[in-house]
Amino acid sequence: MDLNSTYKTLRNGAEVLALQTAVQKNRALEEVAKALDAERAKIITANKTDIENARAGGMKETLVDRLSLDDRRIDSIIESLRTVILQNDPIGEETAGWKTPNGLTIRQVRVPLGVAAIIYESRPNVTVDAFCLAYKSGNAILLRGSSSAYNSNRAIVSIIQDALSKTEDGVPDAIALVEPDSEGHNDVQQILNAVRKIDVVLPRGSARLIKTVVENARVPVIETGSGVCHLYVDESASLEMAVKIAENAKIQRPGVCNAIECILVNRRIAEKFLPLLKERFAGRVQLRADDFCYSVLAKPEVPEYLLHATEDDYGFEFLDYICCVKAVDDVEEAITYINSHNTKHSESIITENRANARLFQAKIDAACVYVNSSTRFTDGGEFGFGAELGISTQKLHARGPMGIKALTTIKYFIDGDGQIR
Repeated sequence: MDLNSTYKTLRNGAEVLALQTAVQKNRALEEVAKALDAERAKIITANKTDIENARAGGMKETLVDRLSLDDRRIDSIIESLRTVILQNDPIGEETAGWKTPNGLTIRQVRVPLGVAAIIYESRPNVTVDAFCLAYKSGNAILLRGSSSAYNSNRAIVSIIQDALSKTEDGVPDAIALVEPDSEGHNDVQQILNAVRKIDVVLPRGSARLIKTVVENARVPVIETGSGVCHLYVDESASLEMAVKIAENAKIQRPGVCNAIECILVNRRIAEKFLPLLKERFAGRVQLRADDFCYSVLAKPEVPEYLLHATEDDYGFEFLDYICCVKAVDDVEEAITYINSHNTKHSESIITENRANARLFQAKIDAACVYVNSSTRFTDGGEFGFGAELGISTQKLHARGPMGIKALTTIKYFIDGDGQIR
């Protein structure tokens, strides 16, 4: 694939798209939604091929789940796209304005970044999410998905481009998919070095992928993070609430980045909470416990799913039915532990103590900090964005679930009548 030619095509597409009105962009996105609905059989057929190949290659089932599409998930993709259509167009928004003493009028206006690239693993729904957010915010996008989802991504991008080609004012040049590189990941390195051709790159996937992008990119990066998320059960917690949230945060979809990987429990309530957790998990999750928690969970006998935790388990993203369990003395120790083992993604405290709740939210270093709620809500759709580009775990430009505005920047428009300095 000639990436240099693709960069030029995308730049041309971005320049056309940047001048379009919200009505024009929304009309095109609605036609894409209709096309995805009409062509869902094509998508599901392509996805079945990817799933068969993934299982043949030994992919674990929690990751196969991330890869899988069905009618329900396609419905969700289309619903997310239509939510984006309904959102306000950020382009042209005047975010600030003032007049200087010498009569210059200065306006700060929101504009597109230009050409974005997203490098991501599995999850073909990301293909539509990234496209619609980029398109609505006036950006062209280069999609570099994993080879495991290529058939699904190719089918989806083909449907999108066809819909845009048939739509008045549609810009099919605003989206492109990178073909798998038979020689490894040379295409990724080309993207990361596409200075002045790519305006920003977003990695979305494993810690290894994100590290590769961050360490090798010569173009600007918005870093999304792997999800080593924690749940802390405070001394004053409602234990029934705690086990319900733990079950949801760990078991509902263990292969996603906002699932918890470690449960911390205040030592004073551990002997009451841990048996409830053990009963609720009912052998569905392998528990890797510190010595104190192990001694509690081992009563009256050691279940086969209980193991002693090792240092390597702490701070590890399992993406599976595996969870660490650790006792701490108080909320301060929980905060210290989390800040030294997390990936700055999502953390939660279960407590009835308002002071501890606010202390936890103030001191935890993460994009999203919850009180009495599951970390599974860290998601663009759940936050009302319709879709997301990923969860940014950095502190500059964007943080947390990234919606439309994450792919915008600002430009200053200065009007005068002959002023000189």
